[in-house]
Amino acid sequence: MITTEVKKSILEAISLNRSNYPSDAKHAASLGITTSVYSAVKNGQTDKVLSDANWISIARKLGVSLRGEIEWKAAKTATFQFITAQLEFSQQSSLSGILCDIPNIGKTFTARYYVKSHKNAVYVDCSQVKTKLKLIRKIASEFGVDSKGRYADVYDDLVYYLRGIECPLIILDEAGDLQYEAFLELKALWNATERCCAWYMMGADGLKEKINRSIECKKVGYTEMLSRYGDRYSKVTPDDGKERDQFLKEQARVVAKVNAPADADIAQIVRKSGGGLRRVYTEIEKLKRA
Repeated sequence: MITTEVKKSILEAISLNRSNYPSDAKHAASLGITTSVYSAVKNGQTDKVLSDANWISIARKLGVSLRGEIEWKAAKTATFQFITAQLEFSQQSSLSGILCDIPNIGKTFTARYYVKSHKNAVYVDCSQVKTKLKLIRKIASEFGVDSKGRYADVYDDLVYYLRGIECPLIILDEAGDLQYEAFLELKALWNATERCCAWYMMGADGLKEKINRSIECKKVGYTEMLSRYGDRYSKVTPDDGKERDQFLKEQARVVAKVNAPADADIAQIVRKSGGGLRRVYTEIEKLKRA
């Protein structure tokens, strides 16, 4: 059962998310609800207007916790600043890029945060939509384009929409999880939206290895795809071991300073985390719930 307090949090998130869409109809479609239901929700109605399943689906999409988890504030880490700058440049210029770096440095958080405050930008977790059909339908639904019809129609409608709106950006996280056919379809979609849409692919070092290995094996499509994404891999963390360790600990310090209680021992949190941001969250959550 979704509580009234949680519903209010979801309503607030819906209101904040509205500015990223050109119309109520597109926003409603992106949330998976009808325009009439959307109108009722927008006016603050919470009883008997949506099923619990619908509330949960919208909460998941907009990042609203159902358990009252601690709000995580954005910290201006080196990773946050680097990725934000790249996303802004990509979107404004309709260019594409690839970021391949170690896990647990804030890539996903930054991408999700960016999408919340930038119009016509969407985030896709490719680990959840690994196939060609699921991927394209997911991208379409994020933009509010009908994703439930024939696949050919969904694809054509998506291309038409992307070519008609201002500076769309599609962020593909965990891109290394995509199946081969999905990679080929991304190349086709890039071709169909050239100079109209920006793409930003993110993943760990495995993504870089997968692309390079496929190119070495002359697997069709990978050389062309890499070319379309700038022919290079971006990276934030230093290669040198000692420099990387300092980099990670400084990131942990910045995040802890913004999110930890005022009386918290920041140095201790950093030591316990070892520079890993997920561990920073865990340590801060312990302190706030103590």
